[in-house]
Amino acid sequence: MTTTSAQHSHHASPSPTDTLAPERRDDPLRGLAADEIVATREILAAAGLARESTRFVYVGVDEPAKAAVLSGLELPRVIRALLLDQATGASHDARVSLTAREVVSVHEIDGANGQVPILDVEFEAIYDLLGREDDWHAALAKRGITHEQVALAPLSAGQYGFESERGRRVIRVLAFMRQYEEDHCWAHPVDGLCAYVDMVEGRMFELVDHKVYDIPAEGGNFDDPEVQGAPLDTLKPISITQPEGPSFTVDGDEVSWANWRFSLAFDAREGLVLRRIRFVDADQGGAERDIVYRASIAEMVVPYGDPSPARFWQNYFDTGEYVFGRYANSLVLGCDCLGEIHYVDATLADELGNPRVIPNAICMHEEDYGTLWKYTDIYTGSNEVRRQRRLVISFFTTVGNYDYGFYWYLYLDGTIECEAKLTGVLFTSAYDPEAGDHASEVAPGLGAPYHQHLFSARLDMMVDGVANAVDEVDAVRLPMGEGNEYGNAFTKRTTRLRTESEGVRDADLAVGRAWHIVNTEKQNRLGRPVAYELLAQGLPTLMADPESVIAKRAGFTRNHLWVTRYAQDERYPAGDLVNQNPGGDGLPRYTAADRSIDGEDIVLWHTFGPTQFPRVEDWPVMPVDYAKFTLKPYGFFDRNPALNVPSSASMGMACHTDAGAHAAHGGDAHGGDACGCAAGACSCSGHAH
Repeated sequence: MTTTSAQHSHHASPSPTDTLAPERRDDPLRGLAADEIVATREILAAAGLARESTRFVYVGVDEPAKAAVLSGLELPRVIRALLLDQATGASHDARVSLTAREVVSVHEIDGANGQVPILDVEFEAIYDLLGREDDWHAALAKRGITHEQVALAPLSAGQYGFESERGRRVIRVLAFMRQYEEDHCWAHPVDGLCAYVDMVEGRMFELVDHKVYDIPAEGGNFDDPEVQGAPLDTLKPISITQPEGPSFTVDGDEVSWANWRFSLAFDAREGLVLRRIRFVDADQGGAERDIVYRASIAEMVVPYGDPSPARFWQNYFDTGEYVFGRYANSLVLGCDCLGEIHYVDATLADELGNPRVIPNAICMHEEDYGTLWKYTDIYTGSNEVRRQRRLVISFFTTVGNYDYGFYWYLYLDGTIECEAKLTGVLFTSAYDPEAGDHASEVAPGLGAPYHQHLFSARLDMMVDGVANAVDEVDAVRLPMGEGNEYGNAFTKRTTRLRTESEGVRDADLAVGRAWHIVNTEKQNRLGRPVAYELLAQGLPTLMADPESVIAKRAGFTRNHLWVTRYAQDERYPAGDLVNQNPGGDGLPRYTAADRSIDGEDIVLWHTFGPTQFPRVEDWPVMPVDYAKFTLKPYGFFDRNPALNVPSSASMGMACHTDAGAHAAHGGDAHGGDACGCAAGACSCSGHAH
C-alpha cells in the first residue's frame, strides 16, 4: 500500500502528496504489493493455470495461522488466487508461495458448493448477449421500448435448486429504461421482466415475462440543477485545520495515534482490514496491550422482500458474490474527507492478473468529538474539562446502486466503534399496490421494495492475550420483598457462553444485553477479569422465513452474535464460495462442531444493519443511513485511561470565558474549547473571524 497525506482548506488548493515510508516487508499479513501480484501471475502461468482465457476473480494474502504469526517465526509468503476459465467455465482455487516461487496447492471448483464470484467482464458482456436474443426484443416491444433504450442490471442469481440451472453459471438480468444518455435509469424500471443467462454458453436460457407494467415516467436526475432547486446559499464554509499537523504517525502499514497502535491492510474481498489493535497502558509501564487481532467486514447481504415472479430471488452478497473491495472509491479531499487527511492507496489484481492501484482508497484523520470528561466540584471549586477526539479510518465502495462507507473509530478512552454509512440510489420497481404491501411508493408509479442491509463484522479477539471467553450480561429487575422492601433494587445476570452452540445469541434491548469478552487468565487490580464489552444496536435480524433459501444461504443473518473457536480456514460467515452456494455453509457449519469457547482463542461475528422501508425522502438519492456497534473497555484498565489527556489551554487553545466579549459577537460560540475571544477580537483554530 502507498500512503500520502493532504490538508484541506477553503482558502487554498490541497497540498502536494508526500510519499511516506515504504511497506514493512517483514510483516506476514501486509497487503499485496504490485510486484507480488505480477509474480503470482507468472508462477500460475508457468504452471499452466493462467491461460489467455483465464480471468483472476480474486487475489489476496493467504494469511498464516494466528499462532504462527504470534510466535514471531519467519513465515512463507503465500497468495491465494481464484481463477475462472471463461472459455470452459472451469474454475480453480490456487495457492502460490512467493517465497518458494511455486504453486503449493490447486483445487478444481466443481460448483456443487458454490462458484467463484462474478467478474466485471461477465457483467459487461450481458448487453450484447441479450441483444442477440429474439425473445428479449419481443418482450421489450410489448412494453413499447427497444433494446437500445434500456440499461441492464446483471445480478447474482442465488441458488434455488431449479433443474434448468443445474451445472450452469447463472446471472439474472433486470432492465431499466433511459430516456436519454444522461438519464438516471433507476427512475424507470422495466418491471415484470427478467432474463436468466448462462455465462459459459453465452445465451439466455429462460425469460420470465410475468406482467407488463407501466414504466414510471418521472425522472430521478438528482444531479440536475433544475431538479435540485435553488442552492441553499445561507451555508458558510467549514474549514478544519491542524496547524501543527496530525497527531498520528504512519510507518508502512503501522499506525500510532495517542495510546493506540495498529496495522492497516486492504483486501479485495473484505476491503479495509485493521490488525493488532492495541492500547499503550501507562499504568502498566507503557505495555502495548492487545484488544483485537483482526477486524473486518467479512460479509454483507441485501435481502429484498418483493415476492413477485420476476424479483423473488433478489438477495445480493456484496462481499462474497461481488468482491466489494475492488469497487473502492478514490476519495476526494474536501468532499469525501475533510481536514488534515492521510490517504492510503490500495493495490489489487485486475481480472487479467495485473496490478492496479486505487488511489486514496483509505482515508484517515482526527476529529473533535465533544466532551471527553468534565466536572465542576461544588466543594473545592475545581472545574476541569477535556475534549474527546477520535481517529477515523474509512473507505467507501460502490456496488451497483448503493454506496457503502465503513468507518472505524478509535477514541481516547479506549472505545472502538465501527459504523456503516449507506447512501446511493434505491433499487426500484414498478409500484403495484395490488401485489401486496412489499414496497414503498417513492415517486408516481415508482416503487422501492422493502429490504435489509445485514453486515457481518468478523472480530478476531485478543483481549490481553488469546485465552478469552464471552459472558452475556443482562439487567435484571428484582421483586419487592425481603432485602428489597422499597422495590428500588435491580441487579445483573452474567452467563458464561461455554460452547459454540451456546455462543449463538441475539441482542435484547429490554435487558440492556452486552457481551463481555474476558481474559480468563488475567485480572485487573480489583481481582476481576480484564474485559471489553460488545454493545449491539439490536436492530432486526433476517426477516425472511427461517426455511427460505436466503435464510439457508445467509445463515449468519439469523442471529446478532456468533462465537467460534479460531480456525485459520474459517474466514467468511456465509462460506468461502458464496455465489450460487446452496446454503448451510459458513457459520452454521463452523459452529456444528460445538467446540469449546471458554478460555480459548475465539472469534466474534456480529450481525448488524438497518431494515429499510424506504421513504419518499430517500428518492431520488438517499441521505446517509447509519448502523454501528461499539467495543468498550470493561475492567480492562485499572482506572479511567484518559486522565492524562491535556487540557485545551495546555495545547495552546484558550477556553472562552469572557461573557461580555461573547455577547459582543452575537452569542456566537466559536467552537467551544478550540476558540478564544478577548479585547473585541475572536480567533478560531488560527483563522481570523
